Amino acid sequence: MSGDIEDMGPVDYLVVEFPGSRMTGEAFPLLVDLVDRGIVRILDMRFVQKDADGNVAGLEVTQLEDGGGLGLSVFEGASSGLLGQDDLEEAGHALEPGNSAAILVYENLWAAPFARALRRSGAQMVASGRIPVQALLASLDAEET
Repeated sequence: MSGDIEDMGPVDYLVVEFPGSRMTGEAFPLLVDLVDRGIVRILDMRFVQKDADGNVAGLEVTQLEDGGGLGLSVFEGASSGLLGQDDLEEAGHALEPGNSAAILVYENLWAAPFARALRRSGAQMVASGRIPVQALLASLDAEET
């Protein structure tokens, strides 16, 4: 197993909130395309919902289908066990009441060769981060004024 880990690319996670628990399904085929093209590998995908009282519950893919044609069945069983109940609870705390979220853990396959080369040379990642698009736009707007 450690050999497999040495070959892995960076692993990231996302928590995507759906206001009013409304999912259109528009983004899901794009995620499948990323997987099909070998850009990312889904390690875990779970869904949570926060009710009006603030209670958080995990949802199964089958609970989300509701005949809406979201195409989520392709993600059924996408679970490595990386995400535990405590992760679902933590993600749920970030949600507004009445909303749901998808929690996605994925490997960046595109970066695996780069990451392997860095590890072989003795380098190690000491920091990582992501700049939300909204923050980038706000910064650019502030710079213009």
